[in-house]
Parts: sequence; C-alpha cells; structure tokens
Amino acid sequence: MMKVVVIGASHGGHEAAHELLTRYDDAEVTIYEAGDFISFMSCGMQLYLEDKVSRRDDVRNFKEADIEQYGGKVFKNHEVTAIDTDAKKVTVKDVRTGDSIEDSYDKLIVSSGVSPVTLPVPGADMENVYLMRGRDWATKIYDKTHDNAVENVVVVGTGYIGIEAAEVFAKAGKHVTVIDMIDSPLGNYLDPELSAKIRAELEAHGIDLHLGHTVAEFNGDQVLQSVKTDDGQVFDADVAIVAAGVKPNTKYLEGTLDLDARGYIKTNAYLQTSAPDVYAIGDAILPLFAPAGQPAPIALASTARREARYVVENMMIEKPGRSFAGVNGSSALTVFDYSLATTGVNANNAAKMNLDVAYSLYQDTVRPNFVQDGNPEIMIKLAYNPHTHEIMGGQVLSKADVTAHANTIALAIKGKMTLEDLAEADFFFQPGYDRQWSVLNLAAQTALGETPSV
Repeated sequence: MMKVVVIGASHGGHEAAHELLTRYDDAEVTIYEAGDFISFMSCGMQLYLEDKVSRRDDVRNFKEADIEQYGGKVFKNHEVTAIDTDAKKVTVKDVRTGDSIEDSYDKLIVSSGVSPVTLPVPGADMENVYLMRGRDWATKIYDKTHDNAVENVVVVGTGYIGIEAAEVFAKAGKHVTVIDMIDSPLGNYLDPELSAKIRAELEAHGIDLHLGHTVAEFNGDQVLQSVKTDDGQVFDADVAIVAAGVKPNTKYLEGTLDLDARGYIKTNAYLQTSAPDVYAIGDAILPLFAPAGQPAPIALASTARREARYVVENMMIEKPGRSFAGVNGSSALTVFDYSLATTGVNANNAAKMNLDVAYSLYQDTVRPNFVQDGNPEIMIKLAYNPHTHEIMGGQVLSKADVTAHANTIALAIKGKMTLEDLAEADFFFQPGYDRQWSVLNLAAQTALGETPSV
C-alpha cells in the first residue's frame, strides 16, 4: 500500500484525495482538516448571502462521504502541527480535546491554504469586525444582512471579496462605504478603463468609495461604532468587513520546509518541496504564472485543482517528464449589472513583474448595431508581447454575460497564439449572439492597428 497524508480539505486537498483514490488501487489516503466543516466554498459566499443556494451546508467542495466511498479517510477538527520529514511522520492535534497523535506517510501533500489578514490597527478584534472567509463568518455575515439594527457597513478592500461584500450589503438596504489603499475598485484585476465602469456602477447603487486610504483604527466601546482612516475621516459603522488580503498558513512548517520571506512554500517545477516525498499545492505556494514565466500568488480553486491533478499524476516519478504547465489566473465576477472576467497579464501584475507588455482596448456593442434588444457595450482589453505579438492576457466587461470570452483568451495564451492568429480565428456567427467578425477577432484586429470591417 502507498500511504498518503493530505493536509487541508479544501479544493486542492479534495482533488488530490479523489485523484489518488481513483487512479491508484493501492492508495491509502487520509485527509486532516483543522476546521470543523468539510469543506466550505468561500467563493460561493455571495450566492449564499443572497439566498441563491439550496442550503447553507450545500456550499461546499465535497462532504466526507464523497471521499469515504472510495476508501479514503477524512478527519475534521484535526490540525497538523508538525512534520518530521526524516521519520516521515506528522503530528496531529484534535482541536476539540487537545490530544495529539502521530501518523506516518509514504507521500505527503500539503494543501493548508491561506487565512485572511487582520489589520494591525487598534480595535481590529472588536465585536462586529468580520473577515469574509469560511462557513462561520458566512453565517455571522448573513445574520447581519438581515439585521434591521445594522444601517452602516464599512468594507475594507476592493478585491473580489470586498466588492462582493459591498454589493451584498447594498442590496440588503445598508449604507456601504468601501475603503482601500489602492485608488480604483478591482484595480488589481482590471485596467483603469474597465475599473472606471465598475466605480460608476458601485456609486450608482449608493456605495461610497474612499480609496487611496488605509484604516487607522476601529472605534467603539467593545462593539464597533465607527472606522477612522489615515486622513482623519470617520465613517459610521455597525459592521465592518475586512477583505484586505491573505497570508499562507505555514507557520507550523518553519524550520521544516523551505519558505520564502512571506511564508509561501517554495516548490520546484514539479511542485516538490525541499523535503523528499513532500509536495505542496494550493494557495500557500507560488505556482508558475504561465504568461509571465514567473511564479506568483494565484489563490484560485481552479489553480489548486490543476496542481493537485498534476502532483498525483506524477508523484511516483522522481523527475517527471514534464513540469507543471502553470496557470493564467483566470477569474470572473458580477458587479450588479456588469459581468467581467480576466485572464493572464494586466497592467497591475505586469508592472510588479517588470514585464514588457503592450495593450489595446476594443469597445463596441456585443452584437450588430441593428440588434436593439439586449445589445449592450462590450470592452475587451488585450495584453500582448509588443515584439512577437504573442497574447499574454485579456479582460472583458459588459452588461451582457461575455465572460466565456476570457476562456477563449486563456486558450490563446496556452497555445501561444499571436494577435494575427486571433484576428482571423474562426468563430461562429449568429446576430442574436455575436458579430460576423467575433468581438475577439475585432479586438485583435484593433490591436494590430487595423480598421476592422464590422
């Protein structure tokens, strides 16, 4: 038998266990999860908060029985506190009783993920200051959306989670203020032209934006009453949602596995750690960001599952025939009436990685101009290598659901397609859906400096 221990029961842990149990007849798989629920899907929290799911406990990646049916074992409320890589053992604490046990492994997969960052300011631990991650927080936040005593809500952070929180509370009839040190909503994902549309959409729904500033303190007499920012402004707040980033859950690995300065687990091209037979996947590693050819933090469920599949497929090979292909960091979101999706390189991450990138913006309506019913504007921003024209990234935004175009751009990145390739790629045409030249054709033709024939 091959005994495999998996640390963490979220997306990567689940995928790893499933792949092991369905690929290998001799795999003995045990998952240890520190939390008390297997395994809440935080990316489905907005749907849960807006009552768009069947039941609270259905918002999960899997339940214990899904792994146990294949012979795997799943232990919640069990935290791995130490790893002995020489003896190939893990120390596991039952968080309910405090008792610890040791378990051995032949192969170990670390998928311990990340935790939300708490702000290092006075009052951060005050009542009604919440983090928007996990089932327990989801339950508390849900109750506050239905609490008539809650009138004012401050959201800290303009990433996906923060914008989701702002929308949820605004729809619940609360007055919402969003604070962030960056100066544009979703500015880490969208370039300024597209972010400006989101700013206008948020403001049109009564959300106040106080951007370019940080939180100085949370004020109140044990219970939150207001939030003060670094410029001295004070905002009334019955609830604050902090969505100001994440940190890897790797403190227990210090001195055991090689970590970088921020605590991310160092892996090689095969997702192997510094210890033999120990692999790492998920949000606590820096996978290859394929369009840039550099590692980057990409905290996505889809990324973790791809990493898990790769590791299980290759874990019996000391040096696999292929390295992990990397990911594009593709993601999507709705913001009130807008749908958006991004993949690959944008202006924000290109600047951080010092990449040589050119950009082009295409704007028109989704369908031919004669279509009057349901024909909103679409914006497509392409990022590409200015020398080779190889496509490196894309962003799409519209009040129509055009998010699937980002998947097409992601495939173009994967296939190392150029603007010339995309400009004449063969897509279907039907005026109820698209144009004779697809909007992706037109976006590429525009990037090439052509005057497209629409």
